[in-house]
Amino acid sequence: VDLVQSGGGLVQSGDSLRLSCAACGRNFGSYAMSWFRQVPGKEREFVAISTSTGGSEYFSESVKGRFSISRDNAGNTVFLQMDNLKPEDTAVYYCAAGSFYNRLWGYLKNYNYWGQGTQVTVSS
Repeated sequence: VDLVQSGGGLVQSGDSLRLSCAACGRNFGSYAMSWFRQVPGKEREFVAISTSTGGSEYFSESVKGRFSISRDNAGNTVFLQMDNLKPEDTAVYYCAAGSFYNRLWGYLKNYNYWGQGTQVTVSS
């Protein structure tokens, strides 16, 4: 599965952005789809997940209430809607796909495929 990301850019604090991640491959609906982010010198951080079974969604505490995740299984695309952005949300954002059934959403080795990353910069 190839994951191709789009969206991102430079915005001001309080603005919104939507990231997209299009999957090229089979069985998109069978994958858990997540978003991570990373800043230089720090580990990649879990942001949100849309699970493959039941379509449940979970978020990190730092983005809960501001970010939402959705998926279009027919269009093989997952979206991350980011509202009320803050400067601390500045990072490179990655989408990821994995087939796993534990709740270790932030465990990088659970994910088989990664997008190319897209920069999000929030100015104060």
